[in-house]
Order: sequence, then C-alpha cells, then structure tokens
Amino acid sequence: MFVLGIDPGLTRTGYGIVAASGSTPHAVTAGAIVTDRHASLGERLVELHHDLCELIAEHSPSAVAVERVFVNQNLQTAMSVARASGVAVLAAAQAGIEVAEYTPSAVKMALVGYGGAPKDQVQKVVAMRLGLAAAPQPADAADALAIALCHLQAAPLAARVEAAT
Repeated sequence: MFVLGIDPGLTRTGYGIVAASGSTPHAVTAGAIVTDRHASLGERLVELHHDLCELIAEHSPSAVAVERVFVNQNLQTAMSVARASGVAVLAAAQAGIEVAEYTPSAVKMALVGYGGAPKDQVQKVVAMRLGLAAAPQPADAADALAIALCHLQAAPLAARVEAAT
C-alpha cells in the first residue's frame, strides 16, 4: 500500500508518503506546502489544490489519509484547517483515490498507544518506525507521516470489518 498522509492547514499543509511492503513501512517523501499569508483566501486554496494535485499525480498513492478537523478553541484556526482539509479531500476524490480521515487522538493512539501523547513522542515513534535518524522537519511533515502510518495500521482492520458486514 502506498499512502499519502496530509496534515491540513491554510498556511502550511504537511504531506508524507509512506509505502509498505509486508510489515515494513518506509518514507517515500515528506514536506510542507506553504501558501502566502498575504494572498487572498481563494488564491491560497487554489495554490494548495494545485500543489496537492501535482503531488498525487507524481506519486499515485493508493490511499489518502487526512487529519480530521477537530474542535479548536480558536474558531478562525478551525475554519482555516477545515478549508484546507476540504481541498485535500477534493484533490484526492478528483483523482479517484480512497480518502480516510483520522482525529489527532486516533493517530496518537495508533502510533503510541495513548490518545493524549505529546507531539514530540509521536514524532520519535514516526522516526523509529520509518528507520529515520530524526523526525522529518517541519513538524507538519512528521505529522503527515504519522497520519499515513495510522492508515496503514487501520486500513486492514477496516477492510475486514467492512467485508464482514
């Protein structure tokens, strides 16, 4: 399985692609798409969509996993993340790729075993599971790899549950 993980954000969207053959995952690429804070909302969303579509076209992932928008104390931040998340889901759907969404606590639970794990602990586990010397930078890229790893772990069980029902 070849999974594109996305940590959505209007200013910076993290991405990470993880390939798994058997039980050994490895990172293919990771980074962040950064939009210009001074551009209009529409221009930023178009740029994000364009860059995600290029990433999908270049790497042809078999699945896309996106961090699900969670309630945030800052409504403005939540709205920005929701807009970026919608663009990510749209880009994947346009390419005909399965999309799964995971909450931050589900990602932490899958990787660390505790849904309230601190961010640095999750990043250390990402580096360890992918055989990296250190967690990728920026943190958004490491988060995106964590989301992809979560999907690699959760997808087989979800498929078995779906087949059984």
